[in-house]
Order: sequence, then C-alpha cells, then structure tokens
Amino acid sequence: MEESQEELALTQLRKSVEKLSSSTEGYEAPTLMRFLVARSMNPNKAAKMFVDWQKWRASLVPPNGITDSEVKDELDFRKVCLQGPTKSGHPMVLVITSKHFPAKDQVIFKKFVVHVLDKTIASGIKGKEVGDEKLVAVIDLSNITYKNLDARGLITGFQFLQSYYPERLAKCYILHMPGFFLTVWRFVCRFLDKATKEKIVIVTEGEEERKFKEEIGLDALPEEYGGRAKLTLIQDVLLPQTAPQMLTTNNDNV
Repeated sequence: MEESQEELALTQLRKSVEKLSSSTEGYEAPTLMRFLVARSMNPNKAAKMFVDWQKWRASLVPPNGITDSEVKDELDFRKVCLQGPTKSGHPMVLVITSKHFPAKDQVIFKKFVVHVLDKTIASGIKGKEVGDEKLVAVIDLSNITYKNLDARGLITGFQFLQSYYPERLAKCYILHMPGFFLTVWRFVCRFLDKATKEKIVIVTEGEEERKFKEEIGLDALPEEYGGRAKLTLIQDVLLPQTAPQMLTTNNDNV
C-alpha cells in the first residue's frame, strides 16, 4: 500500500474516532495502523474497534497497568514464563498448561491475561516504544489431565488478542497436544477469526518440531525444550514498567 493511502486511512480513522466522541491524541501511527490492518483498512470499523478497546482498557485496567499483587493467586501456580527475544526479535510467553486450572474468579483471570500480555509486550520494547511490537506465544500441553482443561480460559485469551491486542500476535505454537484435547481445540477454534487461525501452529514431532526450534532460536528456547535458555517465570522478570505506554495513554478520555 502506498504511503499516501495509509496516511489517508489514518486521517479518516482519527476523524471517525472523534465522531464516536473519543480521541486518538497521544497515539502514534503504528498503534493506529494495527487497528486498521485488523479491520482490512476500513477506517470506520477500525475506529469502532479502537474506541471499544479504549473503553475496555478504562473499565478493566488501572492507568499504570495490573500489578503482580492483583493477580497473585494466578501467578502462584507458576504456569507462565517469559523468554526471548526469539530469532525474529519478539518476546516469547510460554504457558505450562499442566500447572493451569480453570479459574474460580473470572474477573481475576481476565486481569491475569491482561497482565501477562501487557508485560510480554513491554518486555519487547527496545528503547522507545513504537506501538507495533508483537509477541510469540507457546502453549505447552504436555502432561495435562482433564483437571487442566479450560476451553473458556483459552477462548478468553484468544478473544482478548483478537479484540484488544490487534496485530500483536506474531505466532502461536501449541506443543504436545494429546488426542483427548482435540475436541476442546475444535470448540475453541469456532471462536477464532481467520487471521488468528493462520498464526497458530500445532507442532508435531519431526519436521514441525525442527522448524519450531529453528524459528524460536536456541538462545530463546528453554533447555527443557531443547534450547539453551533458562526457564524464567514471568513474575521474576523485572521491567521499568509493566504496561506499555501506548496501552495506557488517554484512559481518561473515555
């Protein structure tokens, strides 16, 4: 797409957002472009998505992000690791599903998903935030039992990525999928849009596994998965700020 067409689409998006009684002030072009790309460069649809995102952030997330203490119960399961950067330069979030159990409190779980996504994105910021940073997700299903099955949790995670983190997911790898999980996965897939499905790779032994290791890179892949890195729990990763600034700007405009 020519630059002039992108600029035109961005201008139309900004105007459409104003018509919806909100503002794009403080948001750079790369951030706004994510919403345009997610809505096939349709400024009106992108504007609605952007305003819906602003309202959602304002209702669920404090201005400075969600702290560890707010989601301590979920962190205590020690089920999410933050690795990277991968060979493509993205941070990698690793979910050890055998340590996950369906949440009793859905609001806390939703905050936990936001906390994980925000911190993963923030860890990939190099110097000044651009607004188009992406992440790689790895979901490890090894050693899971029926107690770990949580279709609702998976759907929440993917729907948040689709609706509120457009164009943030670079790729999602699913490892060690057992046969009994297929029914759950088929159900979850009904809630995924085409663009999301195209970014998901179910890694099987052999060529797929070799390709997975090659794409992640041995320096980012933990030793447990054939790499050289140490597993690092997300709560043990210290960042200057948990939530990227582009995610917290203008919450008070909504």
